[in-house]
Amino acid sequence: QVQLVESGGGLVQPGGSVRLSCLASAGFGFDFSSNAMSWLRRAPGKGLEWIASLTADGSYSKYLKFVEGPFTMARDNAKNTLYRQMNNLKADDTATYYCAEGWGKGGTRGPGTRVTVSE
Repeated sequence: QVQLVESGGGLVQPGGSVRLSCLASAGFGFDFSSNAMSWLRRAPGKGLEWIASLTADGSYSKYLKFVEGPFTMARDNAKNTLYRQMNNLKADDTATYYCAEGWGKGGTRGPGTRVTVSE
């Protein structure tokens, strides 16, 4: 079973940027390079929300429409790592961000990394 650990969150000023990382520690049967991966988020007081997914080879991605543009995701299969670049952050982007295996929000996810956008 895969273990996922996110990092890179913190306090960011409005308009700033962060780069989130997700390291996958593969257990028996999990091959990071063969699996689509996703980013999810949970804003304060709200439910878990899917925001983006990326195919195993990184060639195709799909984003929740309102996050297109400022936010991109990428992966380095040699390092078992998924990335998410977030630019021009706004207060509404404050949330705990999770990576998850698979396409969508149903797979195993990590403990999350919190991004707080505030002055």
